[in-house]
Amino acid sequence: MEKTKPIELSKEEVTTSRRDFFKKTAALSGVALGGSVLSGKLLAEPLSLGYPDAHVKILDESFSKYRLFNASVEKLATGMRWAEGPVWSGDGRYLLVSDIANNCIMRWDEITNQLNVYRHKSNYSNGLCRDLEGRLITCEGSTSDSEGRRVTRTEHNGKITVLADNFEGKRFNSPNDVVVKRDGSIWFTDPPFQAGSMYEGHIIQTELPDAVYRIDGETGDLIQVIKNVAGPNGLCFSPDESILYVVECLSQPRKVWAYDVNLNGTLGNRNAIISDVAHAAFDGIKCDQDGNLWCGWGSDGSASQNPEGLNGVMIFNKQGKPIGHIKLPEYCANICFGGTEGNRLFMASSHSIYSLYVNTRGATFV
Repeated sequence: MEKTKPIELSKEEVTTSRRDFFKKTAALSGVALGGSVLSGKLLAEPLSLGYPDAHVKILDESFSKYRLFNASVEKLATGMRWAEGPVWSGDGRYLLVSDIANNCIMRWDEITNQLNVYRHKSNYSNGLCRDLEGRLITCEGSTSDSEGRRVTRTEHNGKITVLADNFEGKRFNSPNDVVVKRDGSIWFTDPPFQAGSMYEGHIIQTELPDAVYRIDGETGDLIQVIKNVAGPNGLCFSPDESILYVVECLSQPRKVWAYDVNLNGTLGNRNAIISDVAHAAFDGIKCDQDGNLWCGWGSDGSASQNPEGLNGVMIFNKQGKPIGHIKLPEYCANICFGGTEGNRLFMASSHSIYSLYVNTRGATFV
């Protein structure tokens, strides 16, 4: 029998083979360790290669401690029509984002860095959050007569429970943003924004005044806690939950109200913590662990304004003073904190998702 002749490789072929092997090994190792690395390439796209990132502006020296010198604003995914209401899932290491005009919820995976559809026909969902058991709470802004215009909960088995779809027999306008308090109560805003649009739902005649509602965490009872705010939008609690912040969108200029929270779940005195920013286009808001407000930001559409100079996230301290600005190439509608340490800021911005590691955590991080 003729012996098989060994295959001989040139020095150049051996070097190339070894290089390819190590590239593939590095790529697989990156994914296994949780990095967004495929084919030897970091998939998150930094907006700037320089440190510190010029997109992170310090407006007051107090913001310096929150900016990480070697952290970049990164573009994670794009292709949506109107990205809203991001929420982080720590156990699954993914981000959910409502793409309202496409009538779906999108899922961005931290391990693979891939963006896929999580829920098709989401009833034009808007704000998202998770309850104390990790179940998804969704504001559905669809304005058809038979579905949507409600707040739902997705159970662990995937079934959807309707938590509220009317107040005193009248259908909601278009539930917008939602937050869960540590006592299990669910608070949400109900402005008319999606009720007048065929792009983000269906045009309907509203039945209720603009309002903010609370669903009791034990009984499920629904009460109207605010009814004197024009176009309530984003909302969040202070770190100790003694203050509820609510964005008023249909006032001129837009305002952020701070309400005292009573022990029985009602609200007390209020003051406009931010009210004198003429060009402000506040949308979603979140508190960090120090009580600073991180606000979705951009131009209000006025002809005299420069959207390119405003778009992004504006950070205010507890006194309502602007201390930082994260500049983005798109209007930022809403934000959330996530990541394993709660220090990764995710920004849902028109067509895209961006992120930035910061030196603080979201107020609700546990």
